[in-house]
Amino acid sequence: MAKPTNIELPGKIRIPIVFENRTLLIVDKPAGWVLGPDGPIGRRGNLQIAVESSIGAGAYWARSRSLKFLRFVHRLDADTTGLLMFSKSFGGLEPLSELFAERKVEKRYLAVVEGVPDECHWTCTLPLGPDQEHNGRHRVDKENGRESETRFEVLASIPGRTLIACEPLTGRSHQIRIHLAEAGYPIVGDPLYGRGYWGDPLGLRSIFLGLRDPYLKTQVHVTAPVSEFLEQFGFAKNAAEPVLMALKKAAEATKPAKPAAKPIPEAQPPAPVVPTKPKRVRRFTPPV
Repeated sequence: MAKPTNIELPGKIRIPIVFENRTLLIVDKPAGWVLGPDGPIGRRGNLQIAVESSIGAGAYWARSRSLKFLRFVHRLDADTTGLLMFSKSFGGLEPLSELFAERKVEKRYLAVVEGVPDECHWTCTLPLGPDQEHNGRHRVDKENGRESETRFEVLASIPGRTLIACEPLTGRSHQIRIHLAEAGYPIVGDPLYGRGYWGDPLGLRSIFLGLRDPYLKTQVHVTAPVSEFLEQFGFAKNAAEPVLMALKKAAEATKPAKPAAKPIPEAQPPAPVVPTKPKRVRRFTPPV
């Protein structure tokens, strides 16, 4: 029987599994789920606790994979949707986490922002740190903040909104949200740094993860579906095609080249048959 393609949680909640191998598992996280035990309670709850409970209860999606362990490697904000990586073993958790810490994981997000930027490409390097006056928020802190860098590319615009591809080179909390808000283009639906309200759909989605598997030594490139997200915020289904095609092309360039096929030798004419002389047999006549 085929393995289920979703993490199945109580209440008929299904979280799509986008990719998996022996080392890791990547899901398409819906909005409303938090991850860390110290995070605020999301509208749906804590995803890590829900997954562990499901494994412990012997749910078929986990039994079919002989899963005893599954732990998130990085985090997404509660209302950010898209690709989220889990380690399938305790031993794999640290090597995978180190890839993120050492900036060896390529990441892409789609953001829908308010307004239309003047520039098509720009990079923000404002340092970030916790906001001591507002619990749960972060802010630009040029004195004590941590190094942060995000690259932005405008993909499409409609009246009052713009679709932007975001490449965070560092992994600070709320990094994309703050950098866009500081540029004057807050993310649609953002209640912390924009004009959204709690419960509004947040226009931020993780759409790509690229890394080298530390155990299998193979390249992993995973892309999330985007058409539903784009339509939800009023954009055409193909609005993100430029960045998706660029990612696909880059992924193909990292694939190991196939060994060249050996040329088929040309057929040679059969060697001529040289007649051989029959051997002379000496007869021996015994004495009488």
